[in-house]
Amino acid sequence: PYFMLMNFLRKLMYGRYGSDHLSFFLLFLYVVLIFTSALPHMAWVSWLALAVLLWNLFRMFSRRIDRRRAENARFLALFGPFIRWFKMRRTIHRDKDHRYFKCPNCGQYLRVPRGKGKITVNCRNCGASFEERS
Repeated sequence: PYFMLMNFLRKLMYGRYGSDHLSFFLLFLYVVLIFTSALPHMAWVSWLALAVLLWNLFRMFSRRIDRRRAENARFLALFGPFIRWFKMRRTIHRDKDHRYFKCPNCGQYLRVPRGKGKITVNCRNCGASFEERS
């Protein structure tokens, strides 16, 4: 039964676009809107959530891959810097063995080991050097 279901899903999705960054964002937006619609006098938001969900499903099952890629590229052009900033903050928060510095010249994030005292950090991207405490 499991293999038959997986085979059905594989055949169903063949030649279709599937999911990308925009579809995950739309799914997150759908969940936020559904929770918002539970608030008093906000029932109309559930219709907006349904529209977001239907748009997401349309994108996932679409065979117009070129158009869906263009939509995702526009989304990443707008929200890509925020996504990268959020991922870097999460990495910095999780990594307790290193310190992260931003190059004052080019903005590249640089990772150095903690507890080495005052060190000279060399940027691999632009070659700039600066001193920091690790």
